[in-house]
Amino acid sequence: MRDEILIRRATVVVTMDAARREIACGDVRIAGGVITEVGRGLEPRGRVVEAAGCVVTPGLVNTHHHLFQTLTRAVPGGQDALLFGWLKTLYPIWARFGPEEMFVSAQAGLAELALSGCSMTSDHLYLFPNGARLDDTIAAAAEVGLRFHPTRGAMSIGESAGGLPPDALVEAEDAILADCIRVVDAFHDPAPGAMVRVGIAPCSPFSVSRDLMREAALLSRDKGVMLHTHLAENDEDIAYSRAMFGCRPGQYAEDLGWTGPDVWHAHCVRLDAAEIGLFARTGTGVAHCPCSNCRLGSGIAPVRAMRDAGVPVGLGVDGSASNDTGNLILEARQALLLQRVARGADAMSAREALEIATLGGARALGRDDLGALAPGLRADLAIWDVSGIEAAGAWDPVAALILCGPPRVRDLFVEGRAIVRGGQLVTLDLPRLLDRQRTLARRLAG
Repeated sequence: MRDEILIRRATVVVTMDAARREIACGDVRIAGGVITEVGRGLEPRGRVVEAAGCVVTPGLVNTHHHLFQTLTRAVPGGQDALLFGWLKTLYPIWARFGPEEMFVSAQAGLAELALSGCSMTSDHLYLFPNGARLDDTIAAAAEVGLRFHPTRGAMSIGESAGGLPPDALVEAEDAILADCIRVVDAFHDPAPGAMVRVGIAPCSPFSVSRDLMREAALLSRDKGVMLHTHLAENDEDIAYSRAMFGCRPGQYAEDLGWTGPDVWHAHCVRLDAAEIGLFARTGTGVAHCPCSNCRLGSGIAPVRAMRDAGVPVGLGVDGSASNDTGNLILEARQALLLQRVARGADAMSAREALEIATLGGARALGRDDLGALAPGLRADLAIWDVSGIEAAGAWDPVAALILCGPPRVRDLFVEGRAIVRGGQLVTLDLPRLLDRQRTLARRLAG
C-alpha cells in the first residue's frame, strides 16, 4: 500500500493486547491509519522507521485537561492555594480570555502533550468569555493533529446564587443546552477511528444546578455522547456536597443519572468504598490526575482500590494552571509513586502505570478502537528512545519508561500520520506558537 510504514527492530514493542505481549526486536506495520501487523522480522515494504534502541508503545491517552489554562501557569496568588481559593484567584483572569487566547493556549497544550507521547486527549472547557467557543479548541487540535475528545462544559450558578464562580462567567442553562446540541451536531463523529468526539460536561456540583446536571445526562443519552464532570476532588468538595445536597458526591451522581459506561469523572480523590463499588458496578470511569492532586493538596486518590474493584481508570494531566505541566508520561510515574506512598512499594508496578496511561485511558473514554497495538486497531503509537542518559544502565527498558525516562517521545504517530519526528513537532511551527503564547500571557498579566 502506498502509505504503508514499517516500524522495525524495536528493542521492545509493548502491545497492551489481551495477552499483554511484549515483543523483543519487534516490528509494527501500519497502513491506512490502521495497524496491520505486529510481530518480529516483518518484510520491509513502504517507508521503514528504524526503532533500534527504542521502546514502542500505544500512544498515551489523556482523560482530563483544561487546555485554556496553558496561558496561566504559576500565577502568583494561586501557587499555594487549595482548590476553591485557587479557582477564585484564576476566575477573573480567565474572564479576560477570548477566541485567540483559547486557540493559542489549546495549541500550546496539545503540542506539549504530543511531545510527551500523547496521541489522544480529552478537554474540559467550561467557560466561554468574550465570544470564545468550543470550536476554537477543536480547530487547534485539527492543526496539531492529535485525536481529540473535547467536552462542552458549563457554569450556571454564580456567586450571587451560592456558587463559586463570579456571575460574569456563568451562562443561562437554556443557552448551555442549546450550544451543547450545536457542537455535538457540528463536530461529533461516532465512527471507529474518529478524530473528534464531543462530550457534555457541566463543570462541577458547585457551579451548576441539579436541573442542568439532570438535563445534560438526558441530552447526552439522546445524542449518544459521553458525560464528564469533576467529582469528589477534595475535602472542600465533599463538605459542599453534604451541605448543599445532603449526600456524598457518589449519591448525587447516581441520583442525577451520572453513572454508567458513558460517564467519566475527574479526580475522585475522596471516593469512599461504597462509591467505588457503585462506579465498578456501573462501569463509570475515573480520570486520575495525580500531579494536580498533589499541587492543590487534594490528597491521594484510591486508585489501587478502584482498579481492584474494576473501575475504568485513565490518567489526566488536568489544567496547566494546577499541574503546572502537561506531560503524560510523567503523570504515569507520579501515579505509581503516589500509590506506593499510600499503600506500599508493591501497590503499583511500572507496567500497570503504563497500562493506565494507554489502554486504561482509551477504555475510560469509550474507545475500543485504540489503546493497544494489535491488527485492526488505529495506528496511534509512540516510539521512545531509551538509549540516552535518562535510561542509561536500565536493565528493563519497559519499566525504565516510567521509572527513569525519557520524558519526551522520539516519534509519535496518530492515525498513521507523523506528529512528532526525532523529538520535534512536525505539524506546526512551535517557536512561532510559543512567541504568540508569551505575548498573550504578558497581556493577561499586565
